[in-house]
Amino acid sequence: MSKKPNKSRKEMYNMPMHKAAKQVAGHLDEKLQKELGKRSITLRKGDTVKVLRGSFNGKEGKITAVERKARKILIEKLIIKKSNGKEIPVKVDASNVLVIDIDRTDRKRIAKKNKAKESEKQWVAKEKIKNQKQ
Repeated sequence: MSKKPNKSRKEMYNMPMHKAAKQVAGHLDEKLQKELGKRSITLRKGDTVKVLRGSFNGKEGKITAVERKARKILIEKLIIKKSNGKEIPVKVDASNVLVIDIDRTDRKRIAKKNKAKESEKQWVAKEKIKNQKQ
C-alpha cells in the first residue's frame, strides 16, 4: 500500500468488484448488533436503512439499488424533483446510513452471522472451563 494519495485513489477506483462490494457496508443499530453479533454488514437491496448525515438526515427507507463501483446506495423514498418535473433518485454514501433491518430472504447471509455467533459462544464456554481448571 502506497502513502501517495494518487496511487491510493487509483487503487480504489480500479479495485475488483468482489472487494469493492465489501466497502459498501453500513453500521447496524444496537438491536441488530446483538442479534447478529456484528457491528456492520454489507448493504444489499431490500435492507431498511436510516440516513444519518446530509439533507435527508432522519429519513428511512428500503435500499432499491447498490452501486458498487461508485460505493453509493439508492433509497426508495429519497428523490429530488428537477425544474422540468423529472424525479431523480438521490445517491447516498454507505457510511452515512444506519441499518435498521436486513433483508432476511437470503438464508446463507443470516446463517453465516449465526454461525459466527455460535462459534464465539463455544469459544467463551471453552475459556470458562479452562479458567475453572486453573
